[in-house]
Amino acid sequence: MKYTPWALAETARVSLAYGNEHRGDGSCTEEDLLRILAAYSQLTDMMIRDNGTYEAVSGFMLRMSGQQLTYQGATYNALARTAALFEQTQVKGPLRCMTAGWANELLGCSLSDYVGVTMLLQVAAYQNAGRFDPAWLDQPQFREICAVIPAETIRRVVETHFVVDQPAFKAANERRISRDPHLRRFEYNPLRGQPFLRGFGPGYLAPNSHLIAPKGSPLGLFYMGVARYGNAFAEDLGHLFEQYVGRNLRQIPNATVHAEVLYNRDNRRSVDWIVAMDDLTLLVEVKSTRPTQPMRLGVLERTSAVQKQLTHAYEQIDTTAALIKEGHPDFSHIPRKRPLQGLVVTLEAFHTANANFQRDQHPDTDTFVTVCSAEEIEHLVTVEDRPVDQLLLERQGDVHQSTYSLSQMLVGRQLGRNQVLDAGWQSYPWNRNPQLNDQSGTDHSKSPQ
Repeated sequence: MKYTPWALAETARVSLAYGNEHRGDGSCTEEDLLRILAAYSQLTDMMIRDNGTYEAVSGFMLRMSGQQLTYQGATYNALARTAALFEQTQVKGPLRCMTAGWANELLGCSLSDYVGVTMLLQVAAYQNAGRFDPAWLDQPQFREICAVIPAETIRRVVETHFVVDQPAFKAANERRISRDPHLRRFEYNPLRGQPFLRGFGPGYLAPNSHLIAPKGSPLGLFYMGVARYGNAFAEDLGHLFEQYVGRNLRQIPNATVHAEVLYNRDNRRSVDWIVAMDDLTLLVEVKSTRPTQPMRLGVLERTSAVQKQLTHAYEQIDTTAALIKEGHPDFSHIPRKRPLQGLVVTLEAFHTANANFQRDQHPDTDTFVTVCSAEEIEHLVTVEDRPVDQLLLERQGDVHQSTYSLSQMLVGRQLGRNQVLDAGWQSYPWNRNPQLNDQSGTDHSKSPQ
């Protein structure tokens, strides 16, 4: 139980950033590593230093969720979502920077090939003790792989986007936002940006293979895109994500999905989607946002400002609910007499957003509101053994479950296939060769983990 991915990632970070030549003689044993991991688990959190006050415990929960729960997302969802979102979702108007050829400009290859390389690296590292050697591509057994993605493309993408040397790693590691020693292990780890190292034996070494697949996720592309194109990339992603959520909502059986309503003479906007089901009307506001580094550090005086990202979503839901209840003529196509709930869908998970200590920072609303992630929506719309509206109403009525993440409601439920994700997955290059696809090793689990 000491071999947790977050502990291994921090062990690698400390070794790379603070180790020296006298410690690299090759004599380190598995017992030494276990002692290091045991020492990591004994690190004191600032919650204890601050005497376990309400604020200290709240910060602790933010740090633990940001550190640990990010490793528990489904790889299949994250990678399939990339193509489904960026390539298979249509928006109403033109985008600013995601125009023809943007992926090749950003990645040096097509989006499909980039995710394909990510999959290849994930499998290679898993099967070869964390290693990938570009020289392998010249071997006969790699002919089938290089027939799908050329060896030159694989080498270029790996070297450009996945590999870092130790001096560059050290420099990146110094870009911290806090100098509190209790918070160092919660800071950004440069292995998230470049999970492979050069200079440690043949080829490249990934100290933590869990960090490879996220490079091919929408979040991985977000950071690369914003670094190159600025806020225009984030705005384009927001437009795409709004429509992507709508595509998923349309999979709910026996539900009618309405797009946002423009009301009054000045064309004010309702929530992004209104889902009318037999026993519930769901008001869905979409935010392509993600937890920021201050939130992961759990520094409450800076977290309050971060939480304001979701304030507008709460207000938008409550305003729309009031207009429906009062029978506003522009909402005449929406059932008035059914219970109303709000759903704020974020691109990445705010794992504790529904807990009381974070709800306190949101506006008071007359409408019950839940914050959930794209992955949770992708699972929710596939529930087969219970109507979605009944599940949501039961969750609202449970004083405890209503403060948990939405995924807790889905544990043990029978889930079907998500057609939007499956279409994204089928677009990737390894599907051109069934034998290679069977060996991908990627988790296709339908159940939330």
